Amino acid sequence: MCLAVPMQIDEISGLEARCSAKGVSRTVSLFMIQDRELTIGDWVLVHVGYAIQAITEKEARESWELFDQMLED
Repeated sequence: MCLAVPMQIDEISGLEARCSAKGVSRTVSLFMIQDRELTIGDWVLVHVGYAIQAITEKEARESWELFDQMLED
């Protein structure tokens, strides 16, 4: 099963970003969505180290709520 995780951008340097979620921070490639204008504070879906889609904060929070519910069950 493949899963993309919502993460928030903390820093951007070229085509790399430092992103975080739930207290975890990772370096993420922005190569696949380089056509998007991203800024610090934006949310992206991250899959195997690559940001694959920009999402809204609402979408990120809804995704995390769903993940949390699945982990509780």
